[in-house]
Amino acid sequence: MIIGTCRLELALPKNGTLKGKRRVVKSIIDRVRKRYNVAVAEVDCQDRHDLVVLGIACVTNEQRHASQLLAAVVSWIDRNAEGYLIDYYTEVLH
Repeated sequence: MIIGTCRLELALPKNGTLKGKRRVVKSIIDRVRKRYNVAVAEVDCQDRHDLVVLGIACVTNEQRHASQLLAAVVSWIDRNAEGYLIDYYTEVLH
């Protein structure tokens, strides 16, 4: 069993409220789950309206598949999210 994890930070400079942030986060989480069949959750900075930290995880039987899947998710979020990608970190565990 191979577990792929990713911690992703996304800036929302045009967002001014936590309500607006919730709308953006919910949209990202729903679309990523549906498109890539991975687990996604907001894992940090819940009290900041201008920053989103997401945790993403997948379980597979190949290290290459986990790496490719997480790279595809990060790329999709970078292209489609209302904010911009600050940083991300991926790890594949055996």
